[in-house]
Amino acid sequence: MAENESTETSPAEPTNGQLSAATSFVAAHGAPVKAVVERIGRGGARVVLVGADGALGDVVVPSPETGEALIAAIGDLDAAEWDSETVNATVIGAEHRRRMAGPRARA
Repeated sequence: MAENESTETSPAEPTNGQLSAATSFVAAHGAPVKAVVERIGRGGARVVLVGADGALGDVVVPSPETGEALIAAIGDLDAAEWDSETVNATVIGAEHRRRMAGPRARA
């Protein structure tokens, strides 16, 4: 390999659909929105969104770097970690718990 060649590729920029999904979440749940980037293996990364009203949402992107680029592209998204402030900002209602429990819980 020549010295000038690089094996690294630049991360994919967020798509219009990913930007639209995050922007729609901000509009529906209030700003500022906390955004936590989580690696999900070969599938890329998940940007978990916590709205000002405590609602949870997410956007799946091809890499953690793309997740960081998504956060940087939307002014109302604040990069966050799963610290006590972020966790305490979430409001998980009964409907969300039923949906996450799966079909056995609904039977």
